[in-house]
Amino acid sequence: MTTASPAAAVAITPEALLEHWQGHRRLTRRLIEAFPEDQLFTYSIGGMRPFGILVMEMLTIAAPMLHGVLTGEWNASWDHEELPKDEILRQWDQSTEDINRMWAQMPAEQFQEHVVAFGQYPGKVYEQLLYAIDNEIHHRGQGYVYLRALGIEPPAFYER
Repeated sequence: MTTASPAAAVAITPEALLEHWQGHRRLTRRLIEAFPEDQLFTYSIGGMRPFGILVMEMLTIAAPMLHGVLTGEWNASWDHEELPKDEILRQWDQSTEDINRMWAQMPAEQFQEHVVAFGQYPGKVYEQLLYAIDNEIHHRGQGYVYLRALGIEPPAFYER
């Protein structure tokens, strides 16, 4: 009987991780669609940032994270302008396409490489990608709280 070395053990394939992430992105997109446009950049509870700002942060992290991993160029603007919802959704869709395109270019061994994301966050590539996913889930949760407080039923979290 042979066993895989710890470095060769795989808990999830790159394809499955991408599908997991894209499932979250589809759900977040539905949450953006449900959010009232006039509240995107104004509504806040308990000192949390408005959902529009959180979405812009997600856009700043997701595709730019993969771009940095692939090229070593960590370009991200943390200053966000208030955009209309249709433009946010257009950028979200473009970001989704960019993630799919760049993911296909990333060899599996690159997940174990060490990077310093955005010039300040050290870690392995897979850790950085998990952070991007976790960040989206966290901010989407804030969006759920906002929608419920506004009396709007959010999309079912399990329908990705």
